[in-house]
Amino acid sequence: MKRDPRAMARAAGSAVLPLVLMLLAVKLAPGWNIPLGIYVDGAIQGLLLGLIALGFVIVYRANRIVNFAAADLGAAPASLAFLLWASVGWNMYLSIAIGFGSAILLGILVEFLFLRIFFRAPRLIVTVATIGVTDLLVALGLFLPAWLGQPSNSQYPPFFNATFTISGAVFDGNDVLVLIVVPIVLIGLASFFRWSTTGVALKASAENADRASLLGIPVRRLQSVVWGLAGLLAFIAIFLRIGVVGITLGRALDPSLLLMALGAAVIARMERMPTAVFAAIGLTIVQKAAVFHYPSISYGDAIPAAIVLVALALQRSSMVDRLSSAATSTWQATREIKAVPAELRSQRAVRITQAVLWILAVGALALIPFVLSVVHVKLVATIGIFAIVALSLVVLTGWAGQVSLGQMAFVGVAGAVAGTLATRWHWDMTLILLAAGATGAVATVLVGLTTLRVRGLAFAVATLAFSLLTSSYLLNVGYSPLKSWVPDGSVPVPRTNVFGVISVAGDRAYYVFVVVVFGLCLWMVRGLRASRIGRVLIGVRDNERGAQAYAVGTRSTLVMAYAISGFLAGIAGALLVLQQHALDADNFDPTAGLRVFAMVVVGGLGSVGGAIVGAIFVKGIEYFLVQPEWAFLSTGFGLLLVLMILPGGIGAAIGDARDGVLRWFARRRHIRVPSLLADTRVAEPPPEKDLVGALAESAAAAETLAEVHE
Repeated sequence: MKRDPRAMARAAGSAVLPLVLMLLAVKLAPGWNIPLGIYVDGAIQGLLLGLIALGFVIVYRANRIVNFAAADLGAAPASLAFLLWASVGWNMYLSIAIGFGSAILLGILVEFLFLRIFFRAPRLIVTVATIGVTDLLVALGLFLPAWLGQPSNSQYPPFFNATFTISGAVFDGNDVLVLIVVPIVLIGLASFFRWSTTGVALKASAENADRASLLGIPVRRLQSVVWGLAGLLAFIAIFLRIGVVGITLGRALDPSLLLMALGAAVIARMERMPTAVFAAIGLTIVQKAAVFHYPSISYGDAIPAAIVLVALALQRSSMVDRLSSAATSTWQATREIKAVPAELRSQRAVRITQAVLWILAVGALALIPFVLSVVHVKLVATIGIFAIVALSLVVLTGWAGQVSLGQMAFVGVAGAVAGTLATRWHWDMTLILLAAGATGAVATVLVGLTTLRVRGLAFAVATLAFSLLTSSYLLNVGYSPLKSWVPDGSVPVPRTNVFGVISVAGDRAYYVFVVVVFGLCLWMVRGLRASRIGRVLIGVRDNERGAQAYAVGTRSTLVMAYAISGFLAGIAGALLVLQQHALDADNFDPTAGLRVFAMVVVGGLGSVGGAIVGAIFVKGIEYFLVQPEWAFLSTGFGLLLVLMILPGGIGAAIGDARDGVLRWFARRRHIRVPSLLADTRVAEPPPEKDLVGALAESAAAAETLAEVHE
């Protein structure tokens, strides 16, 4: 089929546009005099990052998930190939062939062993599963040197005897190899998707998996091809990176590079592969230029993160593409725990059971300061603070459908304001909480406004970028523009009085204060869910266009969700900083945001109780379970195992157990509850001999009504 030359030219221009704009930004930056060698170095490493971005795009198109193991799928095979040469002494090309095959096999095994069981699960669950897979692959990469021996070199020798210098930057044969291999891989990938039968089938299943299944395409079997291909791309990128910058055992990429790869994929709207590669090149050039211009300041992380935010804000809303249309269908929340059916709420046994459970919960919270040591009381208070963060994610992601991967950044910004108000002006504790809540609300709304025109992954990547920008720049006392609002650690952050008279300086008194604040936040969120606002949030999440048809302002609804969620996160930030008497920027980096997100999803993002259970489970294991054989449950791999056992999350499992008890109770009392007993008849049909009489009575009643009306 002949293609329109003008359409091809527009597509090529659209693909190159992100790179051109970023080059112009570097060139026009005031005071930046970047030599040509930095551009070339950025382009070489950007090509490698582009392969990781393609891994994000390919997996997302096939599975509608963010694969956080996109780089680590290739790290272990690349380390294996390098160690076979550098430690064991095998032939270089044989080692590469083994690494090549192991990368494909590893991708297939990951899909078959860990992800296939989540084929019908909500996409958030599968995304958390990839975080667990990442931890497993990192551990595998760390074990390889212990099995094969420490390497004698950190890089393999150049494959070509080619050395050249550009503006003081020296390049060797490994850099030339990148310039040769990566374009060949890109051409081969494009040919595979355009001309091969498997590639065409993959594109068809990515467009509509159900329709592809009806046409006889083995959709599930093709998932193994997708993950094998993703592992292969990651292997090529990481192995070539070893020759350029050296080997890094364990995690393949630091959070900033992972963000740039994911940001490039989202700039490409998770479907345009050339755009993803060019955007990755542009972001890498920007990072290299920032590091060159500011060698003593970590602008190398902050500036690319800011560019990702700007790029998301500039995306057009008129384009109907995979990213915007996936907002309501792919990023669905986990199953919400339903309320007790109305038919059973008035039952005396049910009411007594609910009252007893509430009494036990409140009694346990009241006894904690008396039965636990001060250290453990402080840890329980920390769990309560993270439970408030969980509530903020329930509102934003569980109900509004806006995935936040950097929620801890809003906690950190609000915590910085709270610490400053307490240290410098000694505000009352209640005023500090309100000010911190307002700060979190404003920060969340500002980040959310950049993505209002684009749904789906845009807000997720924006929060991840803001998290990196916050931890590396805004909360860095050395050079933050808000340094006057960031506690520098020279003076411990004090705990002021509540209402001017109630002291919470001690850890036990502060625990009581945290419990009271948590109770107020819980009451607010439960009231929100029962109100019209809560129903509107759910409606917009499930069907945005349907909500618009009923005159619901979807954008104003999302802004409200941003504000409420940010307010809760801000309160948690104030409580955390005041509890620790300090502000540590490392507590609010992208890794911390991903951990909190995984914690809440595993607990049950669709319900208040489930998210709180997730916080108690993960943080409780992290703080209280000291046995090393069980500590792994709080890691990403431990959460993966929990999801494999309980695919709907801990909250959904508790809800199913409760429904089972209610079903047993309803059957014993002969109470018909359609929501619990959907497979039974609610009422017996009238006997056939009475059916004619019933119709006659209905006809007579209709005639009587007609006479009265006349």
